[in-house]
Amino acid sequence: MSGDRVRGPGYAIICREMLDTPPQSEAAPPKDEPRGCLFALSQPPLMIFLAVIGCLILMAALHDLLLL
Repeated sequence: MSGDRVRGPGYAIICREMLDTPPQSEAAPPKDEPRGCLFALSQPPLMIFLAVIGCLILMAALHDLLLL
């Protein structure tokens, strides 16, 4: 049982299974897969557009709350 564990600094216990890394072919995503929604949302023109719309909605809400 002591051959399965490697003691590091402090109280960390690292099992032999934790040290095994998968081959590179399994870790790399396929090239044909689409990027998805979060990639589209991270584009600068879309972020600027959404920020402007958000500011307009915020200004309208503050106008309704404070001035009407």
